[in-house]
Amino acid sequence: MNPPTPNPSTPLQAGQPAPADQLIDVAALQQAYYARRPDPSEPAQCVAFGTSGHRGCSFDATFNEAHVLAITQAICDYRRAQGVDGPLFLGIDTHALSQPAFESALEVLAANGVDVRIAAGGEFTPTPAISHAILVHNHGRTQGLADGIVITPSHNPPRDGGFKYNPTNGGPADTSVTGAIEQRANALLREGPTGVRRLPLAQARAAATTREHDFVGSYVADLANVIDFDAIRASGIRLGVDPLGGAGLRYWQRIAVDHDLALDVVNTRIDPQFGFMTLDWDGKIRMDPSSPPAMQSLIALRERFDVAFACDPDHDRHGIVTKTGGLMLPNNYLAVMADYLFTHRPHWNAAAGVGKTLVSSALIDRVAARLNRPLVETPVGFKWFVDGLCGGTLGFGAEESAGASFLRRDGRVWSTDKDGLAPALLSAEITARLGRDPYERYRELCAELGEPHSSRKDAPATPEQKKKLSKLAPAQITARDVAGEPVLQVLDKAPGNGAGIGGIKVVCANGWFAARPSGTEAIYKIYAESFRGEDHLQQILAEAQAVVDATLGEN
Repeated sequence: MNPPTPNPSTPLQAGQPAPADQLIDVAALQQAYYARRPDPSEPAQCVAFGTSGHRGCSFDATFNEAHVLAITQAICDYRRAQGVDGPLFLGIDTHALSQPAFESALEVLAANGVDVRIAAGGEFTPTPAISHAILVHNHGRTQGLADGIVITPSHNPPRDGGFKYNPTNGGPADTSVTGAIEQRANALLREGPTGVRRLPLAQARAAATTREHDFVGSYVADLANVIDFDAIRASGIRLGVDPLGGAGLRYWQRIAVDHDLALDVVNTRIDPQFGFMTLDWDGKIRMDPSSPPAMQSLIALRERFDVAFACDPDHDRHGIVTKTGGLMLPNNYLAVMADYLFTHRPHWNAAAGVGKTLVSSALIDRVAARLNRPLVETPVGFKWFVDGLCGGTLGFGAEESAGASFLRRDGRVWSTDKDGLAPALLSAEITARLGRDPYERYRELCAELGEPHSSRKDAPATPEQKKKLSKLAPAQITARDVAGEPVLQVLDKAPGNGAGIGGIKVVCANGWFAARPSGTEAIYKIYAESFRGEDHLQQILAEAQAVVDATLGEN
């Protein structure tokens, strides 16, 4: 999808360097983390796991020490109840609230006797490195299984904090898990600090159960089983990467050296203010590698490289910049990835399918059909792909917001959480082996299968409006055609697994729209796509908006 359409009344500086008045006061933010206590009677200040864990800001009393202590204790209680007694891999990204949250979590984990693995030398740790560590440890085991925590709000603005739990399958926790943790954490918030076990930080760091783990070395070495580095080296292509100030900086530096790549890390700054960023579409600092305004710095360097890429702070999202087409839309590159992987991974299960979320491009559907591969269409959230990736029944799982993972070259599981590094490096493999970059391959797919035009609109929504939209039923959609085409399907459940999508999707032969509330923000989203051009897309969007307006306007 294109970046959301901004409100025209908002003064924007999209794509321009962040001005000084946009930069956060790191000291004040961290002080508020400790000083402000959430009010458990206020729903907005309670623990809430959306599609990517609990997120919030210390200034708003939505991500504070009390939240992290309660969530961590709830995780300790959960893993004890489930008999999970192996190591817990603990990682953080570069947001300002991640370090204090890491220290709070470690204090609780150590007090509960959890065998914790932290990054050697205090290094930052990408989400995929945590998933990889869990899966490597658990391979072949039935006892002493590992799980993990990643402290990150992903690509969110610098003021935000986030906290995610990955169970023993290495992927994002499903709703049954997060629901139990959320319920227990909120009970602990109401009880106050007496329900939380905690050690002083110095004791927690010195505990026999706290040990360092070489996340960087393990992940970087194993990448050779995922990416064809021989082909990249032999091609001599020039590569660029911008870690966007995120947790993957040392990983990229090691990848360049250990795998002998002509890879230039164009930005080595680690700055919790993220003051080097250009402003996103809405005038905010947001480290989104799929957003053209946020990616202006790397786009400006496109002529220097055969292909370049970036990742968000926890490196679970990717952005691909080509010399021929600039920054690729996420869905366009996902379609190229699916096409390439299933034609260049001969050791994969011949029946392995293509996984995608309902709001990802229908071009992926057309690629899967041409490949004669099963299409597994799921609700939003990467958790829906975990079992398929673990069992090899999915070769590739992708969601519309530039999140993807795929199997090792031999068909075994690699990461069951989104991995921004592997898809970024795959763009280099594609360029090396095909002799043309991913955008050129995308244009070929369009010539063969049709060209998609897509967009997304975001709008503010109250909790009541979000709830109403999430319960929209097919019977409430009375339209028999959309933008001049007959309606073929009205979905409130995903075809791939029958799970509720928390919204609605309306499908025609050459276009579709979907409407759903955000799982992490006070907004709703309308997604739309057309294979008949931009005018047709705008018609679809207008009619989709009318459906949403009618729904939200009902008493």
